[in-house]
Amino acid sequence: MSSVHSLRQEKTLVLPLIVAVAGLALEHEILALGPAISVVAAVVLIGAIVVASLRIAHHAEVLAVKVGDPYGTMILTLSAVMVEVLILAIMMSGESSPTLVRDTIYSAVMLDINGILGLAALLGGLKHGEQPYNDDSGKTYGVMILTAMGISMVVPEFIPVEKWQYYSFFTIFAMIALYGLFLRMQVGTHSYFFSYSYPRTQQRRQEEREPEGENEPATLSIAVIVAGVVLIGVLAELMSVFLNVGLKDVGAPVALTAILVAAISAGPEILTALRAALADRMQATVNIAMGASLSTVILTVPVMEAIALSTGQPFVMAMSPVQTVMIAITLIAAAINLNDGETNAIEGMTHFILFATFIMLSFLGL
Repeated sequence: MSSVHSLRQEKTLVLPLIVAVAGLALEHEILALGPAISVVAAVVLIGAIVVASLRIAHHAEVLAVKVGDPYGTMILTLSAVMVEVLILAIMMSGESSPTLVRDTIYSAVMLDINGILGLAALLGGLKHGEQPYNDDSGKTYGVMILTAMGISMVVPEFIPVEKWQYYSFFTIFAMIALYGLFLRMQVGTHSYFFSYSYPRTQQRRQEEREPEGENEPATLSIAVIVAGVVLIGVLAELMSVFLNVGLKDVGAPVALTAILVAAISAGPEILTALRAALADRMQATVNIAMGASLSTVILTVPVMEAIALSTGQPFVMAMSPVQTVMIAITLIAAAINLNDGETNAIEGMTHFILFATFIMLSFLGL
């Protein structure tokens, strides 16, 4: 009976499944109706992807509760990055802009550090005052993000086109080496960097607030995550086709699509991070926001670089001057704010203002 009840809880995946089947069956008919209808169809598909992503995030959170930190937040961030990489890989196979991957990674870092962490620290600070966490995690994440983005998205500006392939191969191996060492630290001898020992009274309150479905079998969660990723792949392929047709003559900036992809993958993380901050569990919020940024850069870059090398597609990873300045300000602010083991509303507000600036610059096409 418990397994039947668990399966009934997955009824929310029926909607994305119906949308996927309808999209596959009516793809040519929808495209024949013109750009406006294609945009509407793309919006419906985006909604279906968000629904499927939320369900994946739920089961990732269930697994996270079972294994605890730092493994738990690693599962949450990896599930989000997996969705992002899948969508980008599918969109790259179409007529996408050569800067789409670069803009998506940049948007994801802005959203994770300035949007998620900023809003969470702001709301959590207003509710609880200063919120403690392990400052080793903030420092480690910060220096890793700075190194990974510097190697993969700043230095390429100075690499001649004829030597790009050699540097691209180097970048792939550098990212793999960085992540391999980081993973060993996160789950090995330095795992205490990414956890925080809360008072017993607070631990009891946290146990009372565990996510609904925590008793679901791990095998079901794994199966739903796998099935959900496959479903998102189908939906993303259809969305890419409809978006390309719908926005082809509109002249919409590439950054709009990049922000969209970043927001889709980060949507579930936003809810989890905010819940953690409001529950006075800032360590989980830091792990999610900073861990998602690091995973996005360090895992997305080698996969996308490898695809570009194998297919010969035009590919630009070097950030624009405005993007480089915004990343520099963000990482400097994060280094200062995440240096003392406590967050507060002022620190959250500084990052959230940076996020608002990023949105404003995107609307201006910068």
